Amino acid sequence: MSEKSTPNRHITPKKKREDGRLDGLLRPQQLADFTGQERLKANLTILIEAAKGRQESLDHVLFHGPPGLGKTTLAHVVANEMNVNIRITAGPAIERAGDLAAILTNMRAGDILFIDEVHRLGRAVEEILYPALEDFVLDIVVGKGPGAKNVRLKLPKFTVIGATTRLALLSAPLRTRFGALYRMDFYEQAAIETIVIRGAGILQVPIMPEGASEIACRSRGTPRVALRLLRRVRDYAEVRASGEITGETAVAALNLLEIDHLGLDDLDRRVLRAIIEKFGGGPVGLDTIGASISEESDTIMDVVEPYLLQLGFLERTSRGRMATPHAYAHLDLPLPQHVVPTKSNQPSLFSPSKSNQPSLFSPSDEATDEDDE
Repeated sequence: MSEKSTPNRHITPKKKREDGRLDGLLRPQQLADFTGQERLKANLTILIEAAKGRQESLDHVLFHGPPGLGKTTLAHVVANEMNVNIRITAGPAIERAGDLAAILTNMRAGDILFIDEVHRLGRAVEEILYPALEDFVLDIVVGKGPGAKNVRLKLPKFTVIGATTRLALLSAPLRTRFGALYRMDFYEQAAIETIVIRGAGILQVPIMPEGASEIACRSRGTPRVALRLLRRVRDYAEVRASGEITGETAVAALNLLEIDHLGLDDLDRRVLRAIIEKFGGGPVGLDTIGASISEESDTIMDVVEPYLLQLGFLERTSRGRMATPHAYAHLDLPLPQHVVPTKSNQPSLFSPSKSNQPSLFSPSDEATDEDDE
């Protein structure tokens, strides 16, 4: 629903149709070419080398984390490193148990089955997957009624690599059947710059380090967003500049897309301005914010709010959302008096009073050093 509400949002980490055309071209093929996620790469290297040394199939792997960080890419890299075939599907695509049975019976020894959005598998499908993951067998019920029979088919030893953006929605029995769980975090600025420069080289676009830095700092630490912005800046450079992506060209192109230096776009700023200018900085509910800017409240909660919370621009309270002083500073708006922490003239219960009468918790004038000792 969120994606449908904002189809032209350039900084969404979710995959868009246009991303699929160049994914295969820009995707690294080997683990050595994969940039960032150093700790994950180190653990994954040990897992792969150990499996290859024992000439066994890889243990089942689960990648989890925000969208756009390279979970699908890592699944392809693992398949290349293991020199095996990979079959790709998604949780919502496997609607019936028979669909999964058809996929599993066509697997070869050592093959990898990649299931994207694995948390969206149906319960009936999960029940079929449990023995396949654990014992490499497939239990099928043939027939109906009293004449129904349970048939157990042996499967070759294969590997399932799951990817999910919502680990909490993955059922505990399914989660425990993955032997290796790896979390993917947002990328550092230097790693995103390297990814942008590599992508520009593959696309045969000349790029300066300043241009790569400008794209990287606005990509929200997400490679998918960085490569999408790279393509848009490339278009601008070819049409309105010399074709080379310089710092000035990148800034001009990204400003035209209304993406600022922190990666906020027009929708993010409209949400912040609505909270500050229409509702005095909050607290205000999501439905009220959505109605004030003609957006769905689900769009604000799923698409806009997470990054604003990450930046510290938004605060969740029991009464609604509030804009923080950082949001005022970013939008160059004056900070209201009620947001600035002020010192009260009323003496505190735990501090000495300015009057001659001693505070309830302050030492009396009659106290001596001997009493303190």
